[in-house]
Amino acid sequence: MSSVAARLPLARLAFRPFFLLAAAFSVVALLVWLAFWHGIFVLSPRAGMLWWHQHEMLFGVVGAVVSGFLLTAVQTWTGLRGLHGAPLLGLVALWLAARLGLAFPVLPQALVMALDVGFLLIVCAVMAVMVIRAKRWRNLIFVPVLAILAGANLGSHLGVLQGDPELVRQSSYLAVLLVTLIMGVLGGRVIPMFTANRLGLKRRPALPWLEGLALGSLALAVVLQLTRTLGGGLPDSVLALALLVATLAHPLRLIRWQGRATGREPLLWSLHLSYAFVPLGLLLWALGLWGVGRAELGVHAITVGAMGTMMLSMMSRVSLGHTGRPMRCLPGIGVALGLLVAAGLSRSLVLALWPSVTHWVYSLSILLWCLGYAIFLAHYVPILGSPRVDGQDG
Repeated sequence: MSSVAARLPLARLAFRPFFLLAAAFSVVALLVWLAFWHGIFVLSPRAGMLWWHQHEMLFGVVGAVVSGFLLTAVQTWTGLRGLHGAPLLGLVALWLAARLGLAFPVLPQALVMALDVGFLLIVCAVMAVMVIRAKRWRNLIFVPVLAILAGANLGSHLGVLQGDPELVRQSSYLAVLLVTLIMGVLGGRVIPMFTANRLGLKRRPALPWLEGLALGSLALAVVLQLTRTLGGGLPDSVLALALLVATLAHPLRLIRWQGRATGREPLLWSLHLSYAFVPLGLLLWALGLWGVGRAELGVHAITVGAMGTMMLSMMSRVSLGHTGRPMRCLPGIGVALGLLVAAGLSRSLVLALWPSVTHWVYSLSILLWCLGYAIFLAHYVPILGSPRVDGQDG
């Protein structure tokens, strides 16, 4: 263990600082957005509040959680020591510098863009080096996904620099689909395994044709959206068809993971419910592309319902396991996870059915998210900032 990591538990593995910062930043950013939504200007970011909110929740919050999870998981996958000590703190400083540079327009815009995009590129490079050194080719899929995610971030910044709102929008949609693909890959690995192991159930073997259809249709949607982001004149109906195929495949996949048996286990049912938001969001998105409703509702079903709930559930679980604590749900975390599910339903399905209540449902979903993540922080700040209880590294 490096001297920095020995003195500072937060520097021992990437999940510690990034889970903590992502959760705290999401609460602060959403409260700032809530104030703006009600006419109170707390912040004057470089590209305006709408872009700042959209960008920072995707590339700031979700980017930090994905990075913290993958940089921690890759140690398990490869058997090599994960990023820690001074290099980890340097990566954290880069993430913080990008957040501050976007919130307070003092530094040159090109520098802030380089810091922000560079963060994801470094995470991608670290993953690539560790996976290739260990020859764990199965996990190489995350390298191109992270590289394209960095490209989507670059596209969002360039859209602002060039005054091109369509590039901003398409880049954001690309990022949403990329993270959805990450959830699809990781969800298929961990949700059925966690469920079977915890409940003593016999794990059902994966069906190759179903796995290929579910993940292949998502990968195709990513490729199609990448084409649209790069300026390709792809009709909405083509992307909608790929999303519809994924909509049909993922519930079949989810049913096989035995979620009905998880009612007493919040750290399990939350994973199943978060994954259920994926086909819901893809369906609403596809319908919106066909002119039925708004595609934005599908996007928020995924970002709030799927990402928000899965991040909270996985952070709660990973933080216990990697600090040597028993895998039991802490008091109030089940409530917090329920609040995120409610936020996801409010921001998507409720608005699809009753669009007239949009203003107050926006506010409600924000408050539900903030309360859920505040409960997480109340429990996990001391856990993430303390050494492992079993005395091991990490």
